[in-house]
Amino acid sequence: MLHLNKLTDFQYEIPATGSMRVPGILYINDRILGNFSDDEPLQQVMNVASLPGIVKASLAMPDIHLGYGFPIGGVAAFDYYDGIISPGGVGYDINCGVSLIATNLDYNMYKDSASKVLDELYKTVPAGIDNKSSFRINNDDESEILSSGIEWAYNNGYATREDILHTEENGHMPANISKVSEKAIKRGKNELGTLGAGNHFLEIDRIDRIFDDKTAGKFGTGEKNKLAIMVHTGSRGLGHQVATDYLMRLNENDESVKIPADRQLISAFTASKAGMDYMDAMNAAANFGFVNRQIITYKIRRAFEKVIGMDFESMGINMVYSLAHNMAKVETHSIDGIKRKLIVHRKGATRAQPANSTSGYFADTGNPVIIPGHMGGPSYLLVGSTGNEETTFSSSCHGAGRLLSRKRATEQFTLEGVRNDMESRGIYLRATTGKAVVEESPGSYKNIEDVIDVIRGAGIASPVASLMPVAVMKG
Repeated sequence: MLHLNKLTDFQYEIPATGSMRVPGILYINDRILGNFSDDEPLQQVMNVASLPGIVKASLAMPDIHLGYGFPIGGVAAFDYYDGIISPGGVGYDINCGVSLIATNLDYNMYKDSASKVLDELYKTVPAGIDNKSSFRINNDDESEILSSGIEWAYNNGYATREDILHTEENGHMPANISKVSEKAIKRGKNELGTLGAGNHFLEIDRIDRIFDDKTAGKFGTGEKNKLAIMVHTGSRGLGHQVATDYLMRLNENDESVKIPADRQLISAFTASKAGMDYMDAMNAAANFGFVNRQIITYKIRRAFEKVIGMDFESMGINMVYSLAHNMAKVETHSIDGIKRKLIVHRKGATRAQPANSTSGYFADTGNPVIIPGHMGGPSYLLVGSTGNEETTFSSSCHGAGRLLSRKRATEQFTLEGVRNDMESRGIYLRATTGKAVVEESPGSYKNIEDVIDVIRGAGIASPVASLMPVAVMKG
């Protein structure tokens, strides 16, 4: 294990050595750190700390594990004028994110309906690697989606005005869609309203515990045992192709920023043509991701209406929040008392703005933070804590984080064992493949309580409510 300096019970430092321009800071506790089996994710933190223009520190959240270039759970901010933007710091699944949707349906009354709703969604929301959407869009639709984001969904009857207000950036990032390749556009054509594979999921939950009555009420999650729905997916093949296109372009560009320690961190100076082009294409893919989750939300409302026989307004099926956790965003933060324009990369991390640091519906509370656990245990709804801008650029982790690689999970668990485990927990499970079930087994993930302990203890975000799964769909 690399040498780490323990700063607090929730914070460790990797001192700046060699080519590192800033230290690495890990938000972690002794229990999570004790489960590290190798130094590779920590080495990635150090490699990120070597990139030009980085400010304060290369950060890692408690869900840290090995990623492409950046670790999953990595946060890093770069000066807008002298720093870089990194496709590896965003990842291949641009605007992979989570939507949390509330209802006024009581679990005890509708628990038998939950599995029927999930069965309906299993038919209407394609999941897995190759399944294409039956939701058809033409070229004009896709262009508008890439440029205007969720506004397209509203204009076409797939979103409410409240859905827009309850989506990060109101579901729209500024984009020049001419910077998106035809190949990327083609890949997105048949994937709107699809879930994908890997750790993507759709699950029906019940609100289990409430920690902050006032904020939970504001978020629409203030009553225990009400059903809720979570969706985890992103920009699908379109975003993957954008990342592929620009990584290839940077590898062929003599002016790109190359780090000898890790070729995956190839980057562009933000002010360069390649940097600005990538930002436009990334933002367009982000808009697609926002709309993808919104179309699934529309399908969720239709499924509940079909099974229960009431309109979705009567059932209170309302968006709590839809957030992104693979993005690089232009933000202003105070560094040593000076406001600076930065590019904040969050790779497997999400924004956690506290009260009075944002505008709109969540100005008085701060924006919701959604941290899923594993498919057999609790997930958490939180809100950003005051002062986290100084420590994490108002960033939090995005989930429990993997404890075991997919390969190790398949070696350690069996399909029968995982299915029996889920059944013993009273959770209804649908999945496209047995492989997906084993790879996503509960034992493959960190203990979510340890992760939340760090997030709360480090002053990053405060718990509002927790949710327990009732019915789970895996890609």
